[in-house]
Amino acid sequence: MAKELLEIKNLNTYFYTQAGTVKAVNDVSFKINEGETVCVVGESGCGKSVTAMSILRLVPNPPGKIVSGEILYKGKDLVKLSEDELRDVRGNEISVIFQEPMTSLNPVFTIGYQISESLMLHKNISKEEAKKAAIETLKLVGIPRAESIFESYPHELSGGMRQRAMIAMAISCDPKLLIADEPTTALDVTIQAQILDIMRDLKSKIGTSIMMITHDLGVVAEMADYVVVMYAGKVVEEAPVLELFKNPLHPYTIGLLKSKPSINDKVDRLYSIRGQVPNPVNMPENCYFCERCDKAKDKCHEKQPHLIQVNDIHKVACWLYEEGK
Repeated sequence: MAKELLEIKNLNTYFYTQAGTVKAVNDVSFKINEGETVCVVGESGCGKSVTAMSILRLVPNPPGKIVSGEILYKGKDLVKLSEDELRDVRGNEISVIFQEPMTSLNPVFTIGYQISESLMLHKNISKEEAKKAAIETLKLVGIPRAESIFESYPHELSGGMRQRAMIAMAISCDPKLLIADEPTTALDVTIQAQILDIMRDLKSKIGTSIMMITHDLGVVAEMADYVVVMYAGKVVEEAPVLELFKNPLHPYTIGLLKSKPSINDKVDRLYSIRGQVPNPVNMPENCYFCERCDKAKDKCHEKQPHLIQVNDIHKVACWLYEEGK
């Protein structure tokens, strides 16, 4: 049986704005096991990135705040750690590949300096040893002329090369968990495929668990062992990847899968889920998807469904299944 690495329990991260309270992460719970790739999927604004940033307490405060919940990493609650204790975890045991490397890499330092800094801090090695390790890491992510790139600044690299450099920085300390926040966004399809191949290779070579945030179901099918579907700050469905694609239960998940283009489809227009994600400010306590759902009942407009176990491997939050129990 797979050993549990990270467990998020009833996590609530809110943003307090002048317009009202935004429950960006609203009672979210799921687990990541050792050596497992968990994909968190959903539309933009559904709370995927805020969930990831909450793990390492990178949510800007104010206006954001982890209101309640536990984030258990190897049994330690990261929410309760001091800043010094958390600094030992960040970049060392848990690393992040940010969504846009151009804004995440420091423009005034070379790529090599930014990777070496992390190695010297966490591994307590000399500058020369850090340089050697950084160059090896750059080679590991498929960067040619690694010695030359080590001396380059971020603006001198292409988007794909910057993303590889960002991955190199994230894996330089051999983290146990790698959080990848839409690592293939804004890259062309050839580079996307290469980045995914690199991440798969790294997982097999250093045994890292991956939490991947994406809205690309092609990436999910290719990378995921387990899928968590989020909508408006809540988990609405979760299951192993094959089970989810074969037997989606929540109307939102069904809509997402129907929206995926297929070469076998003989239709003029792609399917799209009607309506829009609701305004996140001061949301009512009903099913957040009810206004867009073709199967909504009166109860859906009155009360929020809970995430329930429908079989040994599948959970869903929908009144269609709670009433059937």
